[in-house]
Amino acid sequence: MQLRSSAFESMGSIPRKHTCEGDDLSPPLEWSDVPEGTRSFALLVQDPDAPDPAAPRRIFVHWIVVDLPPDVRQLPAGAAAKLPPGARHGKNDYNKAAWAGPCPPIGRHRYFFALYALDTRLPDLHAPTRDEFEAAVAGHILARAELVGTYQKEAAAPRRAG
Repeated sequence: MQLRSSAFESMGSIPRKHTCEGDDLSPPLEWSDVPEGTRSFALLVQDPDAPDPAAPRRIFVHWIVVDLPPDVRQLPAGAAAKLPPGARHGKNDYNKAAWAGPCPPIGRHRYFFALYALDTRLPDLHAPTRDEFEAAVAGHILARAELVGTYQKEAAAPRRAG
């Protein structure tokens, strides 16, 4: 299975409009080479560089989506505002069931978009945390695809004298 975005290349910079400094729209995603028997997709977006890439202390969850229908092969930009029928948000580390775009406090962070093809649906998960998500998908993963983007906040403009 392969996961791509028309907004950024693998290990490329995520455009500002998909971050807290822009419109905070979820980026467009598309996938292919889906395995036979896929009954749903699940998506997990995490930043392993929080709070500082030089001294990471935690993995920060930015987005969880479960029960994407098996016939869906893409999410357009801003899809987090209106998921396909049947799909649901999990809780990010802001404790919200929504997309939370990159917003690193310091340095350039990596954002891992992991898409899972599952042999089941997850109807009992309403707004799962990462731990609940991982427990639910364990033993049901047919394939996994990953796309990594990076982001660093823009430096504040230097002050002009006079």
